[in-house]
Amino acid sequence: MSSNVRIVLINTSHPGNIGAVARAMKNMNLRELHLVTPKSFPNADATARASGADDILANAEVHPVLDSAIAECSLVIGTSARPRSIAWPQLDPRQCAELVLSESKRHPVAILFGREHSGLTNAELDCCHFLVQIPTNPGFTSLNVASAVQIIAYELLVTGRQAPTDIQIGGEQLTTMEETELFYKALEEVLVEIDFLDPQSPKHLRRLMRRLRRLFNRIRLNRNEMNILRGILTAIRNKHSK
Repeated sequence: MSSNVRIVLINTSHPGNIGAVARAMKNMNLRELHLVTPKSFPNADATARASGADDILANAEVHPVLDSAIAECSLVIGTSARPRSIAWPQLDPRQCAELVLSESKRHPVAILFGREHSGLTNAELDCCHFLVQIPTNPGFTSLNVASAVQIIAYELLVTGRQAPTDIQIGGEQLTTMEETELFYKALEEVLVEIDFLDPQSPKHLRRLMRRLRRLFNRIRLNRNEMNILRGILTAIRNKHSK
């Protein structure tokens, strides 16, 4: 399977879960494990639960923040077991596999798995283009993180063997998350400068920026489109400063 597909675990509490995820990945021929601020890693419990997938653990990349784990990615998919107040585009595991396999031919793709007890934060969801939800018993939706990774990884393996139809997202190269984050930072600064956003009302600022992120993440900007938007921001800033 493509090395462009990375599994990203965020703030995992139990090292045994990291080992179990490594085992699930190796079962399904995934290799790229990225860990964001794990509570304890390396750890003997992780090695024991990996049950032979020690190479996955040995090659895992540890990051101090999520941004560095997904900086090179042009597609980020978050996993979530609960509804959110602001809707994201939703995928089921099979749709997720088809999209990931198609786009990973051209650029790195990340699938995010959150904390065992609370999942992904809203700020982490802001980085996602889509959410994937695994169908479960409505009365008991909680899945162990390794079980969730196993299900998604299984769909990737099976879908890959069925040679899915390539999903085209335009002919030009999509922006990376690093480029996109720089755009969001510039956008927020300009909206504050022109008094569209009030920095003294951080709750309103966060809510509006979250909706703007959702808008642009849904569109999936390519680099030419991003350059146009950044040019517009520069023109607004120059005119406003005169």
